[in-house]
Amino acid sequence: MHVPLDDKLNAFCPDSRAYLQGADQGPLAGLTFAAKDIFDVKGHVTGGGNPDWKAGQTAAEATAWAVEVLVGAGATMVGKTHTDELTRGILGVNAHYGTPLNPKAPGRVPGGSSSGSAAAVAGGLVDFALGSDTGGSVRIPAGFCGLYGLRPTHGRIPLDGMLLQAPSYDTVGWFARDPDLFARVGAVLLQTRIGPIRPRRLVVAEDAFEVADPSVREALEPLVERLGSLIGLSSRERLAPTSLSDWAAGQRVRASSESWEVVREWIDRVNPRMSFHVAESCLAGRSLTPEEVAPALVDRQKVMARMGALLAGETVVCLPTAPTPAPPRTQTMSERRPLTSRIVQLTCTAGTIGAPQINLPWAEAEGLPAGLSLIAAPGSDEMLIAFARQAAETLQID
Repeated sequence: MHVPLDDKLNAFCPDSRAYLQGADQGPLAGLTFAAKDIFDVKGHVTGGGNPDWKAGQTAAEATAWAVEVLVGAGATMVGKTHTDELTRGILGVNAHYGTPLNPKAPGRVPGGSSSGSAAAVAGGLVDFALGSDTGGSVRIPAGFCGLYGLRPTHGRIPLDGMLLQAPSYDTVGWFARDPDLFARVGAVLLQTRIGPIRPRRLVVAEDAFEVADPSVREALEPLVERLGSLIGLSSRERLAPTSLSDWAAGQRVRASSESWEVVREWIDRVNPRMSFHVAESCLAGRSLTPEEVAPALVDRQKVMARMGALLAGETVVCLPTAPTPAPPRTQTMSERRPLTSRIVQLTCTAGTIGAPQINLPWAEAEGLPAGLSLIAAPGSDEMLIAFARQAAETLQID
C-alpha cells in the first residue's frame, strides 16, 4: 500500500509510485527512506530527471542493489526523489521538474544532483535517503542542507541498477540528520561494522580553505581547531603542487569524456530536450579528443600518488565542503558558472582518488549551513563515519 506524503518541498517525483515495504525485522526496521530517481525499482520506470529519458525507458526488471539491501534491513522506501537532469548538476536546479526547496535555507538552492533526497531528509519527510555522488552530488547538498552525507570509497557500494554518469567517478551515497542513524545506514550499505576507530592525524588543506568565502572560513576555523585537539596531531599543508584549479580541470576532462560515452547513443537516436547547462556539458564531452584526455589520465595518477602519501597512517584531510553557503534560487546562470568552478575545486580531490569524504553539518555562515569535510584514504569509510559520531558526542554537537 502506498503512503502519500505531504510534499511541500517538491522533493518527490509526483509521477512515481515506487514504494517498497521494509522487512519486519532488521537494523533499520521502522525507518523510512527515499531514493534518488536514478535507482531502479522493479516494475517502475527510472526517470533520471529528464522527461525524454523517462519516455524512452521501460519498467525496471530488478531493484537496485542499494535499495534492495536497505529494504531487506527493515527500512521502507516511500518514493523517488528529484535529481538534477541526468545527474548533470551541482546546485539542485532542474528546468523540467523544478528545484526542490531547501528547508534549512529558505530561498536558497538545495544543492545537487541529489537535491530531492537532501530536501526530503532535511525537511523530515523521511529518516534518511539515497543519493549518488560523481562530482559532489551528495557532499554539496549535504553541505547546503545541513546534513551528514558521504561520498564512499569508489566501488565500496555496488552500482547495480543505477543510471550512471561517469563510471570511474560514480558512487552511491546517503543522507541523515544525526550521526547515529547515519552510521546505522552506513553499516548496512557498506556491509560492515562501524567500530570505535579514529584518525591519528589531521591535515588542514590550506589551499582548499583559500577557495572559500571569508564567512565560511571564519565559521569553520573553530571546528577545525577543536577537531585538531581531539585527534591530537595536526598540521597545515597545501594539497596541490600547483593549484586545485588544475586538479579540477583534469577531473572535468576525464568525467566529461566518460559522461559523453554514457549518453552518446541516446542523444544520437532521440535528439532529446535538455536544459542549456546540461546540453553544454554534453557538448564539452563530445568535443574532447583522445589527445586531450590522455594527459588528464596521467595527471590523475599524480594526484593519487600525492594524496596517497598525504593520507597514509590513518590521516584525514580537512576542508570546506563548499566555498559558500547555498546561493539564492534567483541567481542567474552566468552568476552560477564561477561558483560551480569553485565548488569543483573542493570536490575534485576525493573523486579523483576514489576516496571517501564526509560532510559534517556543524557550522553556520551568514545564518546558513556551512559544511566541514573530512577525506580519508580509500577504504577508510568506517573510520570517517565512526569519528563523525564520536566527535559529535565529544564536542556536544546538537
